[in-house]
Amino acid sequence: MAAQLSPAIEQQTIVPVAEASTVTRDSRPLRFITCGSVDDGKSTLIGRLLWDTKAVKEDQAAALNRDSGKQNDLGLPDFALLLDGLQAEREQGITIDVAYRYFATDRRSFIVADTPGHVQYTRNMATGASTADLAVLLVDARTGLLEQTRRHATIAALMGIRQFVLAVNKIDLTDYDEAGFHAIARQFRELALTLGVRNVVAIPVSALRGENIVYPATGSMPWYEGQTLVDALEKATQRAGQSTGFRMGVQRVSRPGEGFRGYQGTVTGGSIKPGDSVVVLPSGVEANVRQIVTFDLIRNAAVAGDAITLVLDRPVDIARGDMIAAIDQRPLTGTAFSARLVALSPDGIEAGKRYWLKAGSRRQRVQVSPVTALDLASGAWSPATRLPLNTIGTVHLDFEETAIFDAYDTNRQTGAFILIDPETNNTVAGGMIEGKRGRPGSLGHDGDQDRVTITLPAHLAEAFRESDFARAHRAEIKVSGPEEVEGE
Repeated sequence: MAAQLSPAIEQQTIVPVAEASTVTRDSRPLRFITCGSVDDGKSTLIGRLLWDTKAVKEDQAAALNRDSGKQNDLGLPDFALLLDGLQAEREQGITIDVAYRYFATDRRSFIVADTPGHVQYTRNMATGASTADLAVLLVDARTGLLEQTRRHATIAALMGIRQFVLAVNKIDLTDYDEAGFHAIARQFRELALTLGVRNVVAIPVSALRGENIVYPATGSMPWYEGQTLVDALEKATQRAGQSTGFRMGVQRVSRPGEGFRGYQGTVTGGSIKPGDSVVVLPSGVEANVRQIVTFDLIRNAAVAGDAITLVLDRPVDIARGDMIAAIDQRPLTGTAFSARLVALSPDGIEAGKRYWLKAGSRRQRVQVSPVTALDLASGAWSPATRLPLNTIGTVHLDFEETAIFDAYDTNRQTGAFILIDPETNNTVAGGMIEGKRGRPGSLGHDGDQDRVTITLPAHLAEAFRESDFARAHRAEIKVSGPEEVEGE
């Protein structure tokens, strides 16, 4: 088929306008990511979207035309260069880092994260998905769903994204094959259902030609009467607020003088006002809020996202890493949790190995035991004893001391964590808490009542700490003189 643009597209997309519309829009932009396998056209699609929504300024357009060198057969610049800013990205024609861009239409404003498609940069894709309301998943119309497509869809769903736009790109290279488009859309909807996602909009697009991106391609695809990509984005909903009570991880204890003690941090859930009752975890001490202070004023309330200093009505022993929470809506506490992981290290996740787990300002030792791994080809979960690089799996987390979490579905901020290798300090996994886990054979329903405390001489303490008995009973080891050995 001849390479030509429809008149509407040709007239409106070659020269960008310097300023976007000033129509009043929603107060918070819709955040979305583009994801999918390598070479499916993610950067080109977003570049074209920015160009057609007049988000490219005149100086940017001039630089784009200069950097593009020889233009393509359509007389258009290389739109991917609007997103791929690293020298290595431009040299190799790939996306490595996550690129964030802001743009707006007459109806709405957006923040898009263009994420890499290569397997080795999966961690960057997970980062972009962690704050997104919606995922635009690209598929090459010639190849259909690939393993990396399934991986990205699964990670996005695990991150709590419940709205997908399936952009079947390069549809022009299949002579606008309607049957092929519907087959890919059907396969993806089946995959989405297994991930718990029911809100899927499938759109046949040509990112390079600008078809069904901002302007409908009725001339080349008369058989498609659905939404354009911009239509779908404008109609999307923002992720609903999460239902936890007040949460604030303590980052710093402020003592500017003898008469003031405040606890500083960012609110990660709920709201707080003077007079509210709170509990300090893990100690369980209760207090009331006397004052909420920020940099330049005293406030009468604070909500999620606010950085504040809390002043309580009584002296409380609080340290960095503790959590202050609503007294009537407390997070989960315990030493055993179930979670899902995305393995990000070439060495994978080893069974029984101890890692540092970092969640907010809290860092704790944890032993990780893989349970199952996801087969991306079949969608089945199989028993696993280790998680290789880029594998998605479920694990058991066993802590040496009390941990504090919410389920990720309830609160993304307090339900997410990373694992750090203590030997290399490299981040080896990103995880999401599923819930608190009981232990088989424990004395109580949550397994916290069967802790054993043993006092041993120093030369025996470290060896016993690594024993199966100590791990099974979460033994607390106390060091004493050689003459004193006791247990309880």
